Amino acid sequence: MGNSPLGAFHGFVPEDCSAVIVGKEASATGEVLFGHNEDDSGNNVMVQHLVPRATHQPGKLVELEPECAKIPQVGQTWAYLWSETRADWKASFSDTFINERGVAIASDNCSPSREDMPEITNGGIGYGLGHIIAQRARTAREGVEIAAELIEKYGYTASGRAYLIVDKGEGWVLQVVQGKHYVAKRVPDDHVLFIPNWYTIYRVDLSDKANYIASEDIIIYAISRGWYTPERPGDYSDFSFALAYQDPEKNQDGNMVRHKNALRLILKREPADIRAFSVKPQEKLGVDDVKAILRTHYEGTDDDLSNGYVVNPHRTGKRTICTSTTLESFVVQFREQAELTCIWRALLNPCTSPYVPWYLGITKVPAGYTWMSPEEALASHFSVPQSDLSYRPGRAWWAFRNVQDLADAAYAEVFPEIREARDALEKTWAEQQIQFERQVYGVFKEDPEKARAMLTDYTQAQAVRAWRTWWALFQRLMQKGCRSL
Repeated sequence: MGNSPLGAFHGFVPEDCSAVIVGKEASATGEVLFGHNEDDSGNNVMVQHLVPRATHQPGKLVELEPECAKIPQVGQTWAYLWSETRADWKASFSDTFINERGVAIASDNCSPSREDMPEITNGGIGYGLGHIIAQRARTAREGVEIAAELIEKYGYTASGRAYLIVDKGEGWVLQVVQGKHYVAKRVPDDHVLFIPNWYTIYRVDLSDKANYIASEDIIIYAISRGWYTPERPGDYSDFSFALAYQDPEKNQDGNMVRHKNALRLILKREPADIRAFSVKPQEKLGVDDVKAILRTHYEGTDDDLSNGYVVNPHRTGKRTICTSTTLESFVVQFREQAELTCIWRALLNPCTSPYVPWYLGITKVPAGYTWMSPEEALASHFSVPQSDLSYRPGRAWWAFRNVQDLADAAYAEVFPEIREARDALEKTWAEQQIQFERQVYGVFKEDPEKARAMLTDYTQAQAVRAWRTWWALFQRLMQKGCRSL
């Protein structure tokens, strides 16, 4: 956790990350919504970068992970926002991205897969996959196609993972195993998807090219390894990717409870299938609904073991969606005009931090949320200096870290005041949103640079406001004195 004055409160949590995709016909805003919690144990900070659009000379190679393949670069790459996990461990799969074309990328661990004989070429591809999709994709589907081509050529290095690749029109989930096998499925427009840390693609229709992209031998290979035997020879209609490729020995309790409770919130009833790929909700979901899923500790259900927060809800022994190791949470509200796409971003636990509006069209990262160039970050990503992880009150991360640590130590005592401050900020931003965006949209027609400056200034002001508010909140809570500290 670094050297916060309150010390470390993390415990190790083996399951990592959760994601939500709301199809445009299931969305109350009429826009695709994409939510994600990044969960990681260890000593970490999250840093934001704006990687500029770039042109590259022929023959340039992408070298992002020392032991992995060197990938030929394309002539032009898009600008993208990069949320980096800087850590004292090898953070190959924890970063998230959204590029200037409005393609967002995040991933969830689905290890272990059954694969124990992976085919890897020239070291394979791991960390570089997210960066390359962000650099090259114009749409979510194209992002999946780019990933598929790279996996087929080089092989994937992690045991099992799911990539969420989403744009204004559609959301895709790419589920990959170590080596050269993968399957991707499109989320139906009138459905909502939730995924914790297991494979969720069951039936695979290789003839349905509009909704599936997969390794040509995804079924035949599973048969050859003894992971799948068709009920009727030659008839593969009963093939399930998840059942064939997921390690059956993996303890899935944490995934089951998260998936079930997310579906309860989405459906507003008990789910019939707690492993459903996606479901059609009775009512359309908005930004606040996605926030509620990402913030939940299962309050009011039989899975809430906090006893009204007498026990810290992150420490009940039952895995929650908002948990002690959540480093960052976001909800992306996609827009037709990509620059106006709003990324509602919360640092650390979303229950103890506000979702702050960041606009995709900004030209620089808000002060206090980064302290290095993207080039410096890439160069040191796998050799992070201790100074980056140590307590620095002049960096925004630590204001949110301090408040979260107070909550970890005395949740029932301090959370009501934290929630009041959090909700007040979010209410203000929600009330400002329509008028501000309408104003910026009008300026875009006449002066795009001025409009981008407006987005940059607004994002800067709100990010700094959240930081300062949380620093003051921490000081106020400390002055009051928490009985449990």
